[in-house]
Amino acid sequence: MQAMHPAEIADALESLPIAKRLILWELVNPDYDGEVLMEVHDEVRTSLVDDMELEELRAASEQLDLDDRADFIQSLPEKLTRDLLSGMDRQDRERLEQVLSYPEDSAGGLMNLDTITVRGDVTLDVVLRYLRRRNNLPRHTDRLYVVDLYGRFRGELPIRRLLTSNTDALVSDVYKKDVEPLHELTPASEVSRHFEDYDLVSAPVVDDNKRLIGRVTIDDVVDVIREEAEQSVMSMAGLNQEDDFFSPVFRSMRKRTLWLGVNLLTALLASWVIAQFEGTLERVVTLAVLMTVVPSMGGIAGNQTLTLVIRGQALGQINRSNTQAMLAKELAVGLLNGLMWAAVVSAFTYLWFGDWQIGLILGVALLINMICAAAAGLVIPVAMRKAGIDPALAGGVALTTITDVIGLIAFLGLATLWL
Repeated sequence: MQAMHPAEIADALESLPIAKRLILWELVNPDYDGEVLMEVHDEVRTSLVDDMELEELRAASEQLDLDDRADFIQSLPEKLTRDLLSGMDRQDRERLEQVLSYPEDSAGGLMNLDTITVRGDVTLDVVLRYLRRRNNLPRHTDRLYVVDLYGRFRGELPIRRLLTSNTDALVSDVYKKDVEPLHELTPASEVSRHFEDYDLVSAPVVDDNKRLIGRVTIDDVVDVIREEAEQSVMSMAGLNQEDDFFSPVFRSMRKRTLWLGVNLLTALLASWVIAQFEGTLERVVTLAVLMTVVPSMGGIAGNQTLTLVIRGQALGQINRSNTQAMLAKELAVGLLNGLMWAAVVSAFTYLWFGDWQIGLILGVALLINMICAAAAGLVIPVAMRKAGIDPALAGGVALTTITDVIGLIAFLGLATLWL
């Protein structure tokens, strides 16, 4: 255990059933408790914290940087949060409360207050002597921040410029002025894109008055990116990325029941549509054999569009100005794919059953459903985003319902009219 990194210990804890997990947790060096707790998912952290004394929790929190400590305390029950805050000295409590005052998924909630600031009217030699006197730098310090007399952000001094420039030069002569800081309320998703676009290790955070209040570092941004990726995958199944793989059976059952209930309703709706064409199915049994082809192809085509749009929304590439062009493009793709596969399934049906009428009906229904699926794959996530609903969570169910219903109505409705 002593040779393992906290992240490796966290992986081992998450991969064990609860009883064995608690045994392993007892063997962890207390000096690593805080870092390990920050590496595990929320539900696993809760199961470990429940067996810890207040003093153990306080010692674990003191091992963490301020931003991680804020995340840790926010994940605890309210009573424990109050107890931990009351046991801190006034300065630490005030600094922590400042970070806790921001939304967790904002630049202010991600930031660390440990920043090094310099003034523009001092020489680089003075800055270097100041840094040597500190003996230590905050983690991920790749630049110093330049502020004016009132603490307003003016720019940044990269460490590489500091080390390679003439020491007699003033900070104002060498620092970078064209730097766009993060506002304290910038959403975490935009923070991660900012880091990606500009290849950053750290970024300054300012308030409404442009006063420097902290910085966001790459370690926290990596956590945001990982959580967003996990959430996108898990949401499609109605799950949460923080779910414990070994959580109690009944707790897991309760979390999954709602999603299963929603899917049951959509399945019953599709069954009701089929029931409306019972007479047609009784007369032409071939239709029952081929009935699933149209909804299935429409669902796949729609999900391709849905996935692209959700990704575009996450990257900020989908907006009001390009939605119409995107819709036209997806409709064209749906039309061409629909024509191609309609020809394929029509020919296949004729060769299989020797009935050109059913083959033609199947092809036309497939074409209709694939065009509708392409439109729904774009319209659903855009409408859900406007309504404040996560399209990654509910978009798949809505799309499946639409493609199933339209596909069945198109196929069975055309068969009823034609045959």
